Amino acid sequence: MNRFALNQATTKGWPLPELARECAAAGVAGAGLWREDVQAYGPAATAALMRDCGVAVTSLCRGGFFERPDWWDDNRRALDEAATVGAPVLVLVCGGLPPGSRDLDGARGRVADALGALAPYALERGVRLAVEPLHPMFCSDRCVVSSLRQALDLAAPHPSAAVGVVVDTYHVWWDDEVWTQIERAGRADRIACFQVADWVTPLPAGVLLGRGLPGAGCVDLRRFREAVDAAGYAGPVEVEVFDAALWARPGRSVLHEAIAAYRTHVA
Repeated sequence: MNRFALNQATTKGWPLPELARECAAAGVAGAGLWREDVQAYGPAATAALMRDCGVAVTSLCRGGFFERPDWWDDNRRALDEAATVGAPVLVLVCGGLPPGSRDLDGARGRVADALGALAPYALERGVRLAVEPLHPMFCSDRCVVSSLRQALDLAAPHPSAAVGVVVDTYHVWWDDEVWTQIERAGRADRIACFQVADWVTPLPAGVLLGRGLPGAGCVDLRRFREAVDAAGYAGPVEVEVFDAALWARPGRSVLHEAIAAYRTHVA
C-alpha cells in the first residue's frame, strides 16, 4: 500500500476534499490529480488540502495536445500548476493530427519540437514532462505517440530529469516490444509514471471508457509491475480507470474496490 495511488480519473466527479480525506483515512499515500479539478479548486488551495491530509500529489494530468494553437501557453500554465500542487510529473497526451491533416510524420516532429521548447522550463519548475504513449486507435485525435519505443525516442535528446515517459498498461499491453522497452526506459532513468488499468472487451461505444479495475480484463498487470520494478522504478502505482459505471458510484466505494483489486492483481 505504500505505492498504491488513486488517479482522480477513476473517481471522476468525486469532490477533491472528499477524495483527499478518504484517501488519508484509507492509508493511501498518493493521488494523481487532473487539471480541471485543480483549477476549479485553486492550485494553492489544492496544495494546502493535500498537504493537510498527508496525501502526496503523484502526477498532474495533463499537458500536451501540441497540435492546438495555444499549446505553448497552456503547457507552461500546466507546469506552473504542477509545481504549485507539488506534482513531480506532468503527464503529456501529445495530441493528434491537426484538422484536415494527414501528415503523421509532421505531427510527430511537432511533438519533438515542443518537448525541446518546454524541457528547459520544466527543469526550472522542477517538474518532469512525462510522454504518455496511447493505444494506436487514438493516433488521429489524441496522441500520435503510439508505443513506448516512440516515447523513449522523443525523450532521449533531453535530460532524464526533464523528460520521461509514462508506462500505462491500458495503452501498451498489446506491444510485443514493451518488455525490452521497459528495460531500456529503466537503463535511461526515463520511467516517470506508472499507471495500471485493465483492458475489457467488448469495448463500449466510447472506446476511451473501455477500461476496468485490475483483474477485470486480460492484462497481466503483475508482470508489468514486476517489469518496472526490475527496471529500477520504485515510485507510485496509479490506478487510473475511465469507466462510466465506476463514475456513477460513490467515490469511497470505488476507492476501496480499487485498493482490493490492486492488492490482488498488481502488488
